[in-house]
Amino acid sequence: MEEVSARPTQSIRDVLQIIDQAAIQIAIIMDEEGYLQGTVTDGDIRRGILEGVDLEEPVSAVMTEDPITAPPEADRQSLVNTMRARRIHQIPLVDDEGQVVGIEVLDDLLEPEARPNSVVLMAGGLGTRLRPLTEDCPKPLLEVGDKPILETILEGFIAHGFHRFYLSVNYKAGMIEDYFGDGNDWGVDISYVHEEKRLGTAGPLSLLPDRPDETMIVMNGDLLTKLNYAHLLDFHVKHGTTATMCVREHETQVPYGVIKTEDQYMEGIEEKPTERYFVNAGIYVLEPETLDYVPENEFFDMPDLFECLTENGLEATVFPVREYWQDVGRREDFKRANGEYEEVFKESGADS
Repeated sequence: MEEVSARPTQSIRDVLQIIDQAAIQIAIIMDEEGYLQGTVTDGDIRRGILEGVDLEEPVSAVMTEDPITAPPEADRQSLVNTMRARRIHQIPLVDDEGQVVGIEVLDDLLEPEARPNSVVLMAGGLGTRLRPLTEDCPKPLLEVGDKPILETILEGFIAHGFHRFYLSVNYKAGMIEDYFGDGNDWGVDISYVHEEKRLGTAGPLSLLPDRPDETMIVMNGDLLTKLNYAHLLDFHVKHGTTATMCVREHETQVPYGVIKTEDQYMEGIEEKPTERYFVNAGIYVLEPETLDYVPENEFFDMPDLFECLTENGLEATVFPVREYWQDVGRREDFKRANGEYEEVFKESGADS
């Protein structure tokens, strides 16, 4: 952000230089605390010049004071739709406090940066809770909307520039391999990790043919989400930790009045309070060294791995998922996902 930011008191000439150097035709005007004051494009400056504004005047004289912005959690397709509808090519990302946290550029969204990071999708589960739907079809190939769950997941990653995939398979593995092949139909590279026995959500990592050189993303193969995987990876890299776990906020309402006590004395009653927790969302970012803590060919879940990492003094972060997220693990989840698919993945774009 620093390369495209300026203060309201800087001269138009200085800001014009910033715009030229950044090469995205815009400067974000912020105060010293990072709060958005406005934006300036080369078009704004050109119009100012035509109106007789001197280039030594402060840039506040030509800036747009109430620019179009988007929240940091906005998905790719909604950003593209907004920019196309408003005929703009850049949009600042501003949080609820009014601070600038980033900027999205239309050209980058239309052609995402190719990322070298591997993505491991865990697709070997039995899908027991979804029977009889999974008696003849592995859970990742169950159709939600008009395509298999795993295909929607794959396209979501492709839309954010990922092209190297490992699918960990076990139950009815041949059906999954026949459907996705080597990934050529999607323009990506797909390899397979074969679990001869159930290895949990982390154990299959011990079967990877080669140790990745780059940070990798691991995800359960039964999730539908509008998460921006590029933002997730950038968050992880920025914090410099060994691992990141995506989490969801879960609310549970106690159906009774909760008694607050101190020893044997009552201090008050809270009627039907709501408890809020962060729960595991089934999406993880891992540095290659985390594989040293995965036992070879043994059942091992991701929570076990994260506990092992922290016990050995390695730092892990959490990334709250505020976007659409649905675990398709039960019959009622499958029904809900099908009911929501058109609105979530069609109207806003399945590849956002």
